[in-house]
Amino acid sequence: MKKLALIATLSLFISCKDRQLSSINNSEWKTYAGTKEGNRYSSNDQITLQNVSQLKVVWTFSSNDKDPDNHSQNQCNPIVVDGILYGTSPQLKLLALDAATGKSKWIFDPLSIDTASKKDRFAYFKVNRGVVYWQDETGTDKRILYSAGSKIFAINITDGKPINNFGKEGFIDLTENLDRESGTYNPFITASSPGIIYKDIFITGHRVGESADAAPGPIRAYDVRTGQPKWMFHTIPHPDEKGIETWEDKEAWKKFGGANSWAGMSLDESRGIVYVPTGSIGGDFYGGIRKGQNLFSNSLIALDASSGKYLWHYQVVHHDLWDRDLAANPNLVTLNIDGKKIDAVAQITKHGYIFVFNRETGKPIFPIEERPFPASDLPGEESWPTQPIPTLPEPFARQKFSAEDVTNIDPETHKEMLEKFNLVKYGAMFTPPSKEGAWIFPGFDGGGEWGGAAVDPESGIMYVNSSELPWALTMVDVPKSGDHSLKGIGQTLYGKNCMACHGANLKGNGSSFPSLVGLYKKYKADQAWKIIENGKNMMPAFKQIKGTDKEALLAFLFDLQEKEPASSKSVDKSGDAHTLETTKSILDEVPYVMTGYNRFLDKNGYPGITPPWGTLNAVDLNSGKLLWKVTLGEFPELTKKGIPPTGTENYGGPLVTKGGLVFIAATKDEMIRAFDKTTGKVVWEYQLPAAGYATPATYSINGKQYVVIACGGGKIGSKSGDSYVAFALP
Repeated sequence: MKKLALIATLSLFISCKDRQLSSINNSEWKTYAGTKEGNRYSSNDQITLQNVSQLKVVWTFSSNDKDPDNHSQNQCNPIVVDGILYGTSPQLKLLALDAATGKSKWIFDPLSIDTASKKDRFAYFKVNRGVVYWQDETGTDKRILYSAGSKIFAINITDGKPINNFGKEGFIDLTENLDRESGTYNPFITASSPGIIYKDIFITGHRVGESADAAPGPIRAYDVRTGQPKWMFHTIPHPDEKGIETWEDKEAWKKFGGANSWAGMSLDESRGIVYVPTGSIGGDFYGGIRKGQNLFSNSLIALDASSGKYLWHYQVVHHDLWDRDLAANPNLVTLNIDGKKIDAVAQITKHGYIFVFNRETGKPIFPIEERPFPASDLPGEESWPTQPIPTLPEPFARQKFSAEDVTNIDPETHKEMLEKFNLVKYGAMFTPPSKEGAWIFPGFDGGGEWGGAAVDPESGIMYVNSSELPWALTMVDVPKSGDHSLKGIGQTLYGKNCMACHGANLKGNGSSFPSLVGLYKKYKADQAWKIIENGKNMMPAFKQIKGTDKEALLAFLFDLQEKEPASSKSVDKSGDAHTLETTKSILDEVPYVMTGYNRFLDKNGYPGITPPWGTLNAVDLNSGKLLWKVTLGEFPELTKKGIPPTGTENYGGPLVTKGGLVFIAATKDEMIRAFDKTTGKVVWEYQLPAAGYATPATYSINGKQYVVIACGGGKIGSKSGDSYVAFALP
């Protein structure tokens, strides 16, 4: 694996070893990300630099429920309790496996009690990144809490059955109790990342839609025994709550959604503080209807875990127009700064920065500068004049994309991609969206992403992977067909609800957003509507589209030729199309929409920027210095041509061990690798049955250390898988 820059000197690592905290013992993997501190670290050291080359597959388990069309995924970082591995399948079944052999103990299928979706196994929005374990003081009540769609189930670990006195019939419904009038927002709500337990309190966030009518995203806590609500923190402040002053519209909480925590949380159990990263306000790319700084979006929030009381926050992006969600749980680590130990919390970002704060006070460990950025040229938009930029730690992703950075993989491709580059107005980071376009780099998927970072608590060194791919963001007026037939009204509805993902021409954008051209050849109208209403795999549900709107959207998608004008009651005074049963929505106030999530790829599917396209990085959080950077992944066909390994887009995070290793899969080439954590050198790799877009876990049973990874594939054109693969020494 080719080194790219900044290989650490031996003396630097000797100084790191001087800081080691020998009492750290993270030998189990009972929690998502390894521990509640979120560090993806294990003190297991049976597998070392000296013997890792001997690792072999010791068991494989397949759930046999991948999507045959290769749209399913499995992003689960499983946990291990008392020798049993608990994880999820592509269809969100909960698995209990013997962690030493991979043999199934039991399987819980959420559709067994969710009768509304029984007829269609693909009805759920299919993402789950982990599960939560809890037991009472006596050890007699042991349960797993995990999400399937909008429901969080409590499952008895003895028999795999729902605990019926939890919530209702064994689950919490996340669509309920949002402190907001129902019907005023898009009802799509799910929980992709697991919550966290403090004593007998289960704390969780949830995922919502990306549009301006997204559901609200309060942080909620429940009694882990009964499922009854304990507390709630409003991430869009209600009247007289902190943060309301950052909104020009003091009734924003009634209208807007988002500011949700979808990426997971971290917990300082001794202090009773939960650290919550949040995403952007719904309506990612136009903020003219939500003027102000927009707290508590794009923020790291510290809350009292027992009560939900606000302690402190830091907003890493003001008035977000670039979908810069905080996309990973923060890391809790003790640093050595100028000879003084400081308990800190470190938050990675999509734009490749690391923000580090004092865990108790929220004071930045390193200076953060508010730097000026350009104003928006979209009428009605008021972009925030400054954005916070950390002076340290050094960024782990490139921050600039210009003409000189366009791919040079060969002269023909360079010319082709340079022409595409010149179609979009070049701008620095935080250039506001416009009709001329702007480059988002690092892209919408990072930089850093939901796989998160690993931190070695003995050295204070963070290991974080990064994708290095520009995406183009171009705004257009919300399409209005001017045609008041059902098909014409449907085209307007498509522009508001669907165009961002599937494009103005319905051709989609790769495997994540499939083409809708010729939809009638694949589905009957009632089948297509069922998918729109319920979602499928990675597509969210659009239950808010009802009545005549439903008929109109299908008329457009199926290219029906009926041209009868709609009733005069369906046309407002401005001439814009509205259907008979349309509920007035905040979407009607949005004048612009993006043209789609457009990766900058060449005709062969390779990134249109000079390599590296994916990297693994080591950052010393004590000094803020980037220690090393290496490519992560490769395209074998390019390597055969003599092109040095380029790296690939990557999804899923790293695992660091006391044995001197960093394990990570995450790459499009379907490999799992072990790196020397001191130098970044690859010391072992193995071809998986499908890409491991998940974070590995490690655990020990009867003195044997195992490493396991979920092989779900399904992203960025990869084939889908449904297996877990475990490795150990002979």
